[in-house]
Amino acid sequence: MALNTEAPGLVKSDVVHDEFGGEKRLDNEVASIEVLAATPETTLESFAHLDEKKILRKMDLHLIPMLAILYLLSFLDRGNIGNAKIEGLQEDLGMTADEYNWCLTVFFFTYAFFEVPSNLLLKKLRPSRWLPFIMVSYYLTMWYCRHELQLRQAMFFSAASIAGAFSGLLAFGIAKMDGVGGIEGWRWIFILEGLATVIVAVISFFVLYDFPETADFLTEEERAFIVFRLKYQGQRGPKNQRQTQVAQAEEFNWKYVWAAFKDWQIWVNIFVFWSIVCPLYGISLFLPTIIRNLGYSSSTAQLMTVPIYITAAVLAVVFAFLSDRLGKRSPFIIVPLLIMIVGFAMCIASTNPRVVYAGVFIVACAVYPAFPGVVTWLSNNLSGSYKRSAGMALQIGVGNLGGAMAANFYREKDSPRYILGHSLEMGFIGGGIIACLILIAGYTTINKRRDRMMQEGGEDRYTAEELSAKGDKAVTFRYVL
Repeated sequence: MALNTEAPGLVKSDVVHDEFGGEKRLDNEVASIEVLAATPETTLESFAHLDEKKILRKMDLHLIPMLAILYLLSFLDRGNIGNAKIEGLQEDLGMTADEYNWCLTVFFFTYAFFEVPSNLLLKKLRPSRWLPFIMVSYYLTMWYCRHELQLRQAMFFSAASIAGAFSGLLAFGIAKMDGVGGIEGWRWIFILEGLATVIVAVISFFVLYDFPETADFLTEEERAFIVFRLKYQGQRGPKNQRQTQVAQAEEFNWKYVWAAFKDWQIWVNIFVFWSIVCPLYGISLFLPTIIRNLGYSSSTAQLMTVPIYITAAVLAVVFAFLSDRLGKRSPFIIVPLLIMIVGFAMCIASTNPRVVYAGVFIVACAVYPAFPGVVTWLSNNLSGSYKRSAGMALQIGVGNLGGAMAANFYREKDSPRYILGHSLEMGFIGGGIIACLILIAGYTTINKRRDRMMQEGGEDRYTAEELSAKGDKAVTFRYVL
């Protein structure tokens, strides 16, 4: 069955002319596609003639490169202080080791505070305006279904790993500018890398696409298909049983935001997030210092970070591809966590610089594949656009307080072995593994209970609208393990 793109009441965006210009056209384009996707006669079979893989490739080509560049620069700006430190920042500013750690710590409090309102605004405002301003995990959930998400998360998050490699290379080169214009080399690191961020943010305002409904690189029918897929993802019931078509709730209501704050899975997931983000920031903020304190020069330490990050980027994409292919998230989080324990144990057990470097290498190669997994796992298990945006903001906002903790794990007085810092990282990883097991047990129990309820006709007790409002609490929704 081909989709009728001349549905009654459809307002064509190209015939809209009024004083509001582009904003009015944008509203009409969104309304037009939603009409097509939400028509009762529309089913997945309505789009059977479309090439889904071709559409996904078009989306990847138009979305991922700019997102990756934005995230690369975002992470570069967060981590370059570690490179600046070994080029003399602390000494030139007359800071003690504790004062330096506190400078790292305070950043994360504002990060956590603004994360929830930021994600809610992203849904209300155009991403091409908001993302360049804030410098991108939730955005992808507005385009891709949950079984496609981790690979795309990894494709742009691997940019964070590449940022680590670039950070070392750039710091190595920029530090040679020491004294140019009467400015220290570490100041040039901030100036030039910050300038690149501003330039790319301005460019992205013009090239970043906002929503599937307004993507001009897709046909109108393809846009309707993308919106339809997103609306009806996450449902599953017993085979060969009729199932109500339940759309994801898209309208704003404060109850969806409050539901995110009350959802047990988000708070348990935050412990998993901490078990990954603490090692992540420990690596990104202190890796150059750790390597230098093994007896290498500052220049050599900068360069020795490069192969670690490049390898981690490749592994992040490989793990994500396998996770999406198998439709599982938890194994691709638990296994990297176990590998991280091995890496930190090597760092604690040996004084040989080569063994410590290998341990840090192993940790980085595990932490970067795990991060897109934990972000994707939660987004997969939240239904309702605004609950998902609030839930992911809570996860990332509160979760990034782990960065504030990690900023104080590696104290100068503990160098060069940093046994306390490595041990604390291992403690958080152990807590994360326990939290993963709690989530798996909870999700499995709930899914089985909902299967039984569906077999007993539990779905028929609710209208499609009521099931939609329930989101991931609906009997038709299944959690991803």
